[in-house]
Amino acid sequence: MCAKFKNIKALTFDTGGTVLDWHTGFKKAFSLVGKKYNYSQDWSFLANELRRRSLKAMLNLGKNKIPEYNFDDAHEFSLKEIVKEYNLEKFNEEDIFNISYNTPHSFKCWEDFPSNLIEFKKQFITVSFTILSYKIIIDNAKYNNISWDAIFSCEGIGKYKILPEAYLSVAKYLQLNVSECMMVACHNFDLDAAKKVGFQTAFVKRVDEWGEEAPPDPNPNSNHDIIVENFDELKDVLKK
Repeated sequence: MCAKFKNIKALTFDTGGTVLDWHTGFKKAFSLVGKKYNYSQDWSFLANELRRRSLKAMLNLGKNKIPEYNFDDAHEFSLKEIVKEYNLEKFNEEDIFNISYNTPHSFKCWEDFPSNLIEFKKQFITVSFTILSYKIIIDNAKYNNISWDAIFSCEGIGKYKILPEAYLSVAKYLQLNVSECMMVACHNFDLDAAKKVGFQTAFVKRVDEWGEEAPPDPNPNSNHDIIVENFDELKDVLKK
C-alpha cells in the first residue's frame, strides 16, 4: 500500500449515488406508473427532481433541532409535491408508496461495487456512512447481496451530513482517529466536509448518477487525496 495511505483503517462509503444507482430506479418506477395512466412526462427529469428535493430536505438536518423525519419521509413528501405540481393527480397512495418507498429500498448497486467491496474488506473496515435511512441501507444490502462491516446512518446519529458532528461521530464509533478514516464518495460537498474534520478523501466518479443530465458538481476538487474513475481504480490505488 502507498505509504500515504498506510494508516487508513476504515473506508466510509457514501451510499446513495456512489454505491446505489438511484436514478435508474426512480426513472423506471415513474415510467411504469405513468404508463398505467397514459401520462407523457420526462420521467428522467422527475426522477432527478425527486432526488434534488429530498436531498435538499436532508442535508444539515439536525443543526438546530432534533430531526423530525428521515429520508423515507423526505422521499414521500417530495414526491407528493411533484405529483401536485406536475398534474399527476391519478397517482394514488399505492403508486406514491411504490415510488417513494419500495423503489429506494431496491436500488441496484453500480456494477463495479460488489466485487470490489469484497476486496476492500480484506484490508479495511468498510462501512456505509449515509444520510439514507437505516432501513434503506439494510434492504439494499440484502437486495444486492453485499455485506457491510457496519452501517452508520445519520438517522441514528441525529446530525446529518454535512454537519461536522456526523463525521466526527462515525470516527468515534469506530474508535479511530479521523486521520485513520477515508471518506469515499462521488460528491464534493460530502468529501469537503469530511476533509475539514480530518478524514482522508477519495472521489470516485459516477458520471451516470443523474442519467443523461450532467451531475450538479461533476469535477472533483483537486485537494482530494484520491481521484479515480471507478471502484476498480480505487482498489488498485489502495493496493499500491
